[in-house]
Amino acid sequence: MGSKLETGPNRRGRFGVYGGRYVPETVMFALDELESAYRGFRRDRTFQNELKQYLRDYVGRPTPLYFAERFTEHLGGPKVWFKREDLNHTGAHKINNTVGQILLARAMGKQRIIAETGAGQHGLATATVCARFGMNCVVYMGEEDIHRQAPNVEKMNLLGAKVVPVSSGSATLKDATSEALRDWVTNVRSTFYIIGSVVGPHPYPMIVRDFQTIIGKETRRQSLKQIGHLPHALVACVGGGSNALGLFTAFMSDDKVKMIGVEAGGKGLGSGQHAATIRKGKPGVLHGSYSYLIYDNDGQVVLPHSISAGLDYPGVGPEHSALADIGRVEYGSATDKDTLRAFRLVSQLEGIIPAMETAHALAWVVRNRKKFKPSQHIVVCFSGRGDKDMPILRAESEKHQ
Repeated sequence: MGSKLETGPNRRGRFGVYGGRYVPETVMFALDELESAYRGFRRDRTFQNELKQYLRDYVGRPTPLYFAERFTEHLGGPKVWFKREDLNHTGAHKINNTVGQILLARAMGKQRIIAETGAGQHGLATATVCARFGMNCVVYMGEEDIHRQAPNVEKMNLLGAKVVPVSSGSATLKDATSEALRDWVTNVRSTFYIIGSVVGPHPYPMIVRDFQTIIGKETRRQSLKQIGHLPHALVACVGGGSNALGLFTAFMSDDKVKMIGVEAGGKGLGSGQHAATIRKGKPGVLHGSYSYLIYDNDGQVVLPHSISAGLDYPGVGPEHSALADIGRVEYGSATDKDTLRAFRLVSQLEGIIPAMETAHALAWVVRNRKKFKPSQHIVVCFSGRGDKDMPILRAESEKHQ
C-alpha cells in the first residue's frame, strides 16, 4: 500500500478516488479556512501541548489496554484485549475529537458550535466541551434516536446544549447530519461545525481521523509492553468509522497486523434492513463526500437499519472506502441478534457493559473466533460504554416476553 493513502488525503482531499468536496459554493471558503487553520495548528507546538494536556487531565488518557480473561476463556480461541475508550470522560471515544475541534474553533474565533449525533455520544461530547469553553451549542438529533437514547439527551440538556429534534426521513443520524449541514450553510461565518466521524467534505475526514489516532498510538505502545509484540488483529465497529481509523492508522504499515471493520448487519444482509455500507453499498455522494453508500436503482438513499443508533447511517468515511478497495482492511458485519447476545455475554463475563456499537465488534469476534489460533492476540476497540443503551435493551426484552 502506498504511503499517500496511509497519510492522505491528497491535495484535492481524496483518498484514492474517494472524498473531495461536494458542497454549496457558500461553504467552500469555510472549508478552506478550516483546512488552513488546522494545518497550521497541527504544526504548532503550543496548540499540541494544550491538546495533550486536555486529553490527559480532562479526558483521562491514556486509556488502559485490558486483557479480557473470562471472555477469552469462553471463546476458547484467541486472546482478546479491550482498548478501553469507554473509560474516557463522557464514556466513549468521541471526546478525543471534540476536544481537538473545540480548540480549533476557539483559535479561529468561532463562538457558536453545531453538531449532529446518532447514539448521542458525539452530541454529549460536543455539549461537554462547549460547556467547558463557554460556547453556544446546538445539537441536531433524529426523533427516533432521541427516543432510543434518552439518557444522553438528558445529559446534553443539563450541559446547556439545545437539542433540535429532526423528524424528516428516518429521523436518525442521516437526517440529523443533513439538518446540521443546512444550519452551517445558513450561518457559516459565525458557526463552527464539529463533525463527529470521518465523513463529510474535506478536510473533516482527515481532521477527525487525526484527532482519533491517539487510540492506535497508545495501543501500539501498550501492546509492545503488555503483550511483547504487536497484536495479530485489530477489530472495531464501523458506522462513519472514526473509532476504527483511530485504532487502525498507527498500524497501517504493519502488513502482518490484520484489520477488521464491523458494520451493522441489522436483520441480515439479505433483508434490506441493515447499515452494511461497504458490504452492500456502491460509490456515491452523501453529505459532501464521495464514498460508499446504500442507494436504490433510482439513486435514492436507502433508509438504513441497526439496533445501534450510532451505526444507523447509510454512508461511511471515504478513507474506509479506499481501504476496502485495496483490501488493507477486511469489512465484516454483525446482525442485531448476534450483537445483543454479545452485549449480554461481555457484560456478564467481564463486568463491563459495552456500547451497542462496540457490541457489533465483539459479536464479530465471537462468530469468527475459530479463524484465530489460541496463541494469537486480538485488540477490540471498546469504543464506548452501554449505559446509554439500556432503553434499547429494555425494549428488546419486552418484545420477547
